[in-house]
Amino acid sequence: MFLIVDLGEKIKSLRKSKNMTQKDLADRIGVSKSIISSYESGIRYPSYDVLVKMARIFHVSTDYLLGIEKKRVLDASALTDDEIEAIKNLIMIFIENRKRK
Repeated sequence: MFLIVDLGEKIKSLRKSKNMTQKDLADRIGVSKSIISSYESGIRYPSYDVLVKMARIFHVSTDYLLGIEKKRVLDASALTDDEIEAIKNLIMIFIENRKRK
């Protein structure tokens, strides 16, 4: 059951990370603001179709939203190969620094 509880928090966190209001997200998905509020508070759970729409909006997998997968995916499609390589190198530096702690 913990997966469902985390879902509302993940939706809220991802929404805020994109500087979106509940109404912004609701408009993009095609539901009301109160529905988004009920998802975030755990009162209701999104349908499969809504879950897929959210995953696309936030550039994450449905498994990530459901707590099955911890890995997040970043959309780098607008970057050049050199920019992507630079970001990969930066990520490796962060990982190495964490291992040292």
